[in-house]
Amino acid sequence: MIHPVIIAGGTGSRLWPLSRQLNPKQFLKLTDEHLSMLQLTVARLDGLETADPLLICNEEHRFLAAEQMRQSGYRDARIILEPCGRNTAPAIALAALQLIKNQEETRDPLMLVLAADHLIQDMAAFQAGIQKAIPLAGQGKLVTFGIVPGHAETGYGYIQQGSELASGCFEVSRFVEKPNQETAQAYLDSNEYLWNSGMFLLGARTYLQELQKHRPGILAICQAALDEASEDLHFTRLNESIFSECPEDAIDTAVMENTDNAAVVALDAGWSDIGSWSALWETSAKDTNGNCASGDVITHNTRNSLVRAESRLVATVGVEDLVIIETKDALLVANKNQVQDVKKVVDAIKSDGRHEHMNHREVYRPWGVYDSIDNGKRYQVKRITVKPGAKLSVQMHHHRAEHWIVVSGTAKVTNGEKTYLVTENQSTYIPVGQIHSLENPGVIDLELIEVQSGSYLGEDDIVRLEDVYGRG
Repeated sequence: MIHPVIIAGGTGSRLWPLSRQLNPKQFLKLTDEHLSMLQLTVARLDGLETADPLLICNEEHRFLAAEQMRQSGYRDARIILEPCGRNTAPAIALAALQLIKNQEETRDPLMLVLAADHLIQDMAAFQAGIQKAIPLAGQGKLVTFGIVPGHAETGYGYIQQGSELASGCFEVSRFVEKPNQETAQAYLDSNEYLWNSGMFLLGARTYLQELQKHRPGILAICQAALDEASEDLHFTRLNESIFSECPEDAIDTAVMENTDNAAVVALDAGWSDIGSWSALWETSAKDTNGNCASGDVITHNTRNSLVRAESRLVATVGVEDLVIIETKDALLVANKNQVQDVKKVVDAIKSDGRHEHMNHREVYRPWGVYDSIDNGKRYQVKRITVKPGAKLSVQMHHHRAEHWIVVSGTAKVTNGEKTYLVTENQSTYIPVGQIHSLENPGVIDLELIEVQSGSYLGEDDIVRLEDVYGRG
């Protein structure tokens, strides 16, 4: 049986303004109307004989990840929380250590390591590649999947094929970094090179043995951080002080480039890492003018462009080779051939002390979602949706009062010493400094408008006294 390990770290800054630090691309519906990139990765396992997936993600994304796994049918999904990102070599080590913890000593469970933000368009070819890799991994090979290149790409690393081990399976001759255009073309013409996909099939014990041989420091810190981890709901929280000392290293440089047991399976399955807006345009369905549009979009005399509207009408006239991405709080207009520089815009936003790189106007919480509709110097208006049965923390604020108006559903409100119900078209007032909580006791969503007023309205003015979700 295969044990899927899904790596869901990263911020996807090149896909700003849709991808944000607290809601990055792996949790977005980029290539499918109904499923996020993470959920598509999970769905890709259907038909394979696998255990339940093990997910590794940043602590900031824990509730978003858990909710999307729940929607995918894994209510009690196992999730390891990294307090800080340390790249793939440590992440995979954590998964391997977790897997063998309760395994028989002689077993070497096979880990299928997948990134949560990749696109695979041909599921049958993907699963056939995995079946080819299973015998190799069972023989102690560390198997990676190399993508059959469709063009001379300078944005990917490459793998040179060595001796053929089986049909479509090869020893790895060498890994090479991202080449320039001339070198990439030479690689393509030689038919000896594959794109490095960052997907792997390998034995957990075999990987740990190789890591011990080549990067023993990483293994020691991962083991110590896991030994001192705490269990919180369905999450495994690593010891932050220990794990933060771990070197940042990719599995490629830590193990795959150093081991004598690397193998590669050639995969032609419509793969893309969706690393930029141009990559999304290339893999999306287009109209007769080469345009890919989603949302409320009108195009006229527009060609070879990607236009995405999230909250309002976007119209284009007489443009070509553009990427236009509209969200509730930001608009990106870029030449399709320069979208790699979107990251520089994100860097500028950070350096200016702005917040548009952190989150959208809509912010997801374990209890539901809120949308910051309007704000001024001493006020802020939010639309809040609380899921049935969900409860916000028992809390208080030092600097703001709150006025709640129920739009639909029923709210159970604790306001100081009183607890009462507030129904549709009714309201209540929470004074500054008052201990309070909000709960949805009903079976439909609770929707309300919250008007905050006070001298300071930041999210850090929340003193949580009790929280069912374990937030401090």
